Amino acid sequence: MTRPKTAADPLTAAIALLLAGDPPRSKSLVVSIFGDAIAPHGGQVWMGSLIDLLSPFGVNDRLLRTSVFRLAQEGWLAARRDGRRSAYAIAPDAQARFERACRRIYAPPPADWDGGWTLVIGAAGIDAGARAALRKELLWEGYALVAPGVAGHPAGDFAVLGEILRRLHLEHEVYVCRATELPATDGVAARPLRQLVGDGWDLSAVIGAYEDFIARHAALAEVLEHARPTPQQAYILRTLLIHAWRRVQLHDPQLPLSLLPDAWPGERAYALAGALYRQLEAGAEDHILATLRREEAGTPDADAAFYQRFGGLPVGASLGRRA
Repeated sequence: MTRPKTAADPLTAAIALLLAGDPPRSKSLVVSIFGDAIAPHGGQVWMGSLIDLLSPFGVNDRLLRTSVFRLAQEGWLAARRDGRRSAYAIAPDAQARFERACRRIYAPPPADWDGGWTLVIGAAGIDAGARAALRKELLWEGYALVAPGVAGHPAGDFAVLGEILRRLHLEHEVYVCRATELPATDGVAARPLRQLVGDGWDLSAVIGAYEDFIARHAALAEVLEHARPTPQQAYILRTLLIHAWRRVQLHDPQLPLSLLPDAWPGERAYALAGALYRQLEAGAEDHILATLRREEAGTPDADAAFYQRFGGLPVGASLGRRA
């Protein structure tokens, strides 16, 4: 592990400030690291390497093992043993959910709106447990309850919705349709569909979260203008960045920008997150690969999807990828 810098080092101070301002919980941090650092390199990590990746954040061996055990119990991770060693990978049944989260975290916010809404309507015979499970999944995916028993979204991803219904075995228990408003020439006077946004979502908390993210990470951008991080520092900062960004992004319903208030802070926050990620990406990859390859020499370089994050990353910039 790289020797830590002195407290006077501005990057060490920036790391300490980020950790003190929003200390990450170990279980949630493991998920962030799996999605950001491990998934692009084959999706599996030996426990010893995972311990090394978590230790800079103050997560000790016992706490990490407890967090990983719980994630395995919840179906997020799968364990594999080789003698006295154990490895963890993203569970096959959780792979689609990880991929959905990655699309939301790293892709730009949707811009245009085609005027339609995706509506999901529970059939009369659906039982309470299935209805609650579906409601939880749809709310996590950004849908709102626009009427009793009706969830809606103006930019719903059909592939994601289909995956949710298949996983919950509800393909034959709900109605799914696309709704558009009638033209005024049809003689029907009604509220425009864009006003469903105000009825379905209270965006004040999302706006506040984006503004807080910008305020906290603008200071990091200033530090990086004058200081070059070591590979370990780049990894720590990239992890803290994406952990904070993930928590903000996954509470954003991902509405088209044309339906949102002017000067939507999500655009500025996404641009800032992308700029910081590009600055930290190469050094962080060096540290991640060096850590993973200590126990698994065949750990692959980052996959093609990795380089599409935040609108595109430079390919082959890190020492690890030149080796």
